[in-house]
Amino acid sequence: MLRVENLSVFHGDMQALDGVSLDVEEGAIVAIIGANGAGKTTLIRTIAGMHRPARGRIFFGDLDISGWPSHRVCNLGIGQVAEGRQIFPTLSVAENLEMGAMLPRARPARAKNRERAFALFPRLAERARQAAGTLSGGEQQMLAIARCLMSMPRLIMFDEPSLGLAPTIVQSVLEVIRGLNREGITCLLVEQNVAHSLKLASHAYVLENGRITLTGTGAALLADDRVRSAYLGL
Repeated sequence: MLRVENLSVFHGDMQALDGVSLDVEEGAIVAIIGANGAGKTTLIRTIAGMHRPARGRIFFGDLDISGWPSHRVCNLGIGQVAEGRQIFPTLSVAENLEMGAMLPRARPARAKNRERAFALFPRLAERARQAAGTLSGGEQQMLAIARCLMSMPRLIMFDEPSLGLAPTIVQSVLEVIRGLNREGITCLLVEQNVAHSLKLASHAYVLENGRITLTGTGAALLADDRVRSAYLGL
């Protein structure tokens, strides 16, 4: 579904990604793990059309989408749940969901998708008229996921979905991701909780200093001594 070939990205004079290549099969959960500053968010944002690559190509199916603007990328069916949620705090829950349905591909099914979002997250239905900025951290993460679903994505890129959440809420969020995948949505997961993400993923990549250094099944990387030492403290 998604293929990244030899991708290099710069922020000014600093190289953030150096020849990154990866594949995301349709229907899979693929994890990207790495330390802070490794380039994980840059990779997500470049795929989403928010950064322009200096070199390399990005394919969605057979389409070369390298350098496409973000609204075109999103309208293809690539959604993003950004790090830090990035909701609109002064808008209500319902208004945030409406913002997710602004894409041409999503407008005709707006009412149906809103019902689906409220069925998935009943707490959001209870707070539909409440300002999004007054929600708890867990509720805001639910809203960020629900808003993404309003755009009818085929692929969702999750950037640190558990960041700042209590352990019990983290489990709920990861279960939601698993459930969406079972419904047929392909997932690319950047997650600080390495053990959880590798257990969830069918395939994973280790990103270090802008380069892919290891790849394999989630189970294989979870058992790899280098991963256990660097990211699990074992």
